[in-house]
Amino acid sequence: MNFKEKTIVSGSLNRIRRSPRKMRLVVDIIRNKEIKNALNILKYSKKHNISISLRKLLLSLLSNCKKKYIEDDFDQKLFYIKEIRVNQGRTLKRLRPVPQGRGHRIRKRSSNVLITLVERKYM
Repeated sequence: MNFKEKTIVSGSLNRIRRSPRKMRLVVDIIRNKEIKNALNILKYSKKHNISISLRKLLLSLLSNCKKKYIEDDFDQKLFYIKEIRVNQGRTLKRLRPVPQGRGHRIRKRSSNVLITLVERKYM
């Protein structure tokens, strides 16, 4: 089946207080999926805190797409996630006191997510 791809919307979410390594576990599951399937996967994911952030971002992208391209034939089923990347964001450095007057460094990592949605048009 031949189809033509047209990049529609891309969006990002920065400084999510989750480590990139944990975010990538969820992101790898929804990569190259249709929007409807991805939203269902995120809804029932066991990584609840991470999936909430990604689900909000996907719903926001769909809403922006509807506003940007006001069309009567807008169909959510034609959209799929072409690209989704998780990069490391800012790291907060904290100290935890340990015996004998020392301190161990605690790194609180954050991540940045970039999503590109594509509309698939069948010919």
